[in-house]
Amino acid sequence: MIIDNQKYPYPARLRHHTNPACYIPANELKELPENYPPLIDSINLKNIFINGKEPNVLDVGCGKADFLLNYAEQFPNDNILGIEVRESIAKWAQNIISGEAISNAAVIWYSVINGLNFIPNNSIDKIFYLFPDPWTKRKQIKRRAFIPETLEIYWNLLKQGGKLYLATDVDEVDEYHKKVLKKFGKFNVQEDINDDQWNFPITNKEKFCRREMILFNRIIAEKL
Repeated sequence: MIIDNQKYPYPARLRHHTNPACYIPANELKELPENYPPLIDSINLKNIFINGKEPNVLDVGCGKADFLLNYAEQFPNDNILGIEVRESIAKWAQNIISGEAISNAAVIWYSVINGLNFIPNNSIDKIFYLFPDPWTKRKQIKRRAFIPETLEIYWNLLKQGGKLYLATDVDEVDEYHKKVLKKFGKFNVQEDINDDQWNFPITNKEKFCRREMILFNRIIAEKL
C-alpha cells in the first residue's frame, strides 16, 4: 500500500523515541507522565475493526504501520492489530485505516509492558516484533518489549502452533532474543530465516537495511 502523505501528513515533530517512562510498567512509576499511554483493562476488540472481527495477528511496536498496512492487504482473511507506544504515530496510522476503510487492520496507543489482558489467551496466530529499538545499555533493557515477562504474555496469547516473528539488525539484540527464548524453553526456535521462509511484507527498516547493505537477523519461534 502506498500512503498518500499529502492526504495523511506525518505528525509534526515526530520523534523516534517518546518519554522513556512510557516503556516502564505503570505500577513501577511514582507518577505517570502526561503522555503515558492509557491503561487498558478490557476492550471490545470487535469494535475497533471495521469488519467487526477480533484480531488474530499482533504487530508489537508497529511504528509508521507500513508493515501492518501491507500485511492487511496481503492477508485479507487476517485481522492485524498494531500496538504503538507513541500517541501521535498511533493516531496517524489509525487515521489512515479509517480514512481508507481498511477493514482488517487497527492500531491502538498502548504500552505492552503493562500486559495484554484485554486480548484472550490462545487467540493469536502470529505476533510480529520487528526491528525494535535496541536499548543496548544495560539499564535500558527493561524498556524492551521483549523480556521474560512479556515473552510469557506472548506465549499465553498464541494458539498452539502459533508463531512469534522477530527481526533486528543489531547482533547484540539478536543474541539477546535467542538467549531469552532458550531460557524460556516453550518455543521451537528457527534461526537464520531466509526470504522464502519469511514471505511477509517488508518493513521500512528492512528496506533501509537492504538498500544500505546492512545485515539483519530473523527468528521464527513456534509455540510448543
